[in-house]
Amino acid sequence: MTHNRTRFGLGLVVLLAGCGVCAATDNPAAYLSMAPLTQYLTPDLTEEIALARSAAPPSIAANAEVRTLGVKGYDTAVKGSNGFVCIVVRAWANNFDSGEFWNSHVRAPHCFNAAAARTVLLTYLRRTQWALSGLSREEMRGRTQAALTAHEIQPPETGSMAYMLGKDGYLGDDVHGHWHPHVMFYLPRTAPSTWGANAKGSPVFADASGLEPVTVLFIPVAHWSDGTPDDTSH
Repeated sequence: MTHNRTRFGLGLVVLLAGCGVCAATDNPAAYLSMAPLTQYLTPDLTEEIALARSAAPPSIAANAEVRTLGVKGYDTAVKGSNGFVCIVVRAWANNFDSGEFWNSHVRAPHCFNAAAARTVLLTYLRRTQWALSGLSREEMRGRTQAALTAHEIQPPETGSMAYMLGKDGYLGDDVHGHWHPHVMFYLPRTAPSTWGANAKGSPVFADASGLEPVTVLFIPVAHWSDGTPDDTSH
């Protein structure tokens, strides 16, 4: 297993990200601006719902709220009862300096628990509205900085986490589709070394490089949500 992972500032994915850190895309000029909106949308909402649910074990996803991306933002497609929210995150969850920020191929299934949905997910949903309104990456960066100055973006709530166990997601060109099935924990900004993350031989990876006051811990697990073993070579 290598240390490559998608650089999602929100865990995104962020979120993004996660989401984690990997090398710059082979063709950073490929995604300099937003593609036509239709390229980010999934024509078949049933397909997007299934992909979103694939982020978590079926026992969790079956009772989770599911949101799908539309022309004005994410809409609730399925109401949930267990506090989890499953969505398919797009590339603008990446850090603002990512070469894949506007990659229209990215489809990153996340399933946030209630604490993460109240904090981390809200930051991503705000970004999504900015992206769909036509703001440039630099304008979005400026608005994020202004929101931080105004204390409108808060650190993750205690106990925030998300599942990313969907093997049919596409996290970016850098990872040739997907990384490993993993669980993410969101913390207020903390040095990764505090957790022994990113150290040689450590099973824990971390990213604290985004503008938002978030450190994301990534812990790979052995199986995808459908029960098949992880055989990812990168």
